[in-house]
Amino acid sequence: MSDLQFSGAVLTIDLDAIRANWRRLRDRLGATGCAAVVKADAYGLGVERVAPALADAGCRVFFVAHLDEGVQLRKLLPGAEIHVLNGLLPGSASEFAAHKLVPVLNSLGNIDEWREFGRKGGDAPRADLHIDTGMARLGLPPSEVQILRESPDRLEGMKLRYLMSHLACADEPDHELNQRQLNGLRAAQAWLPALPVSFANSSGIFLGPDYHLDLARPGIALYGGNPTPGQPNPMEQAVRLQGKILQLRDVDTPQTVGYGATHRVAGRGRIATIAVGYADGYLRSLSNAGSGYLGDKRAPVVGRVSMDLITLDVTAIPRKQCAPGNLVDLIGPLNPIDSVAAEAGTIGYEILTSLGSRYRRVYRGGAD
Repeated sequence: MSDLQFSGAVLTIDLDAIRANWRRLRDRLGATGCAAVVKADAYGLGVERVAPALADAGCRVFFVAHLDEGVQLRKLLPGAEIHVLNGLLPGSASEFAAHKLVPVLNSLGNIDEWREFGRKGGDAPRADLHIDTGMARLGLPPSEVQILRESPDRLEGMKLRYLMSHLACADEPDHELNQRQLNGLRAAQAWLPALPVSFANSSGIFLGPDYHLDLARPGIALYGGNPTPGQPNPMEQAVRLQGKILQLRDVDTPQTVGYGATHRVAGRGRIATIAVGYADGYLRSLSNAGSGYLGDKRAPVVGRVSMDLITLDVTAIPRKQCAPGNLVDLIGPLNPIDSVAAEAGTIGYEILTSLGSRYRRVYRGGAD
């Protein structure tokens, strides 16, 4: 028998859609390079399958967050250019060199350590220089940028690949910080060594050519998230999550459903119990707020999401569609990741990266 028959839920990941999304962004960027952000296990979808698929599509530049993610990716893609966003931890320079990884230098301390490593004879590959233009997160803050401007010799002898910054409000096209960050980046370009510039994330690509510069770094858009909130999603959906019905129960007033009795039955109805819970990354905030679809019919989540189970009100759906063993779309054509995120009071990034390990994962679309 197929192992799908015994799985409580099935997570289908469409590699063809991910490839198509990367190509769509590449084509929109024109002469600007298009990288791929595959941190956090390719946003929860499995870097071992996703990264090679993107390489098959033509992607040659990848970004991860942590050094160990870079080491893992190097094993998968021996010839790729791999950048590590979180930069150098003390003493890690030799590991970057050994695995031919590009560190993002986020502080004067990072710069000094990388430069010293090269001076001592370390085989230092290129590095990126990251300046903070408005995030107040990683990157050289304005005070360190000024010190670097006054002491340009700190960059002498260093092989730099990109000048980088990161947009804080790219998903809000009219936000004043977008232009202010772009102005700050251009001002830094005027006195820093001439370098190609990487600035735009997924939403930044849709701010227009002024933000494209030399290399864009899309992430969420590759996986089907909408980079243009409030507008139709230009990306293909890459994820479908289907939970299996375990039991169908007739209910009536005054019964309640789930822990805490947070849902009270109003009249005769039917409740379907589904084999997915917060241990699988179906967020508890979807209690009494989420929904599933059987075909084109919506079934609201009623009661609290528990560790292994959720309950749906299927009163309005024909009984034959709700038989034990049938699958319910929890993420699908009618409830894409951004819609699920809205029901959960969060963002699509959290929905994807929370996807658990208990799902039976099915990958569609082989190598090109």
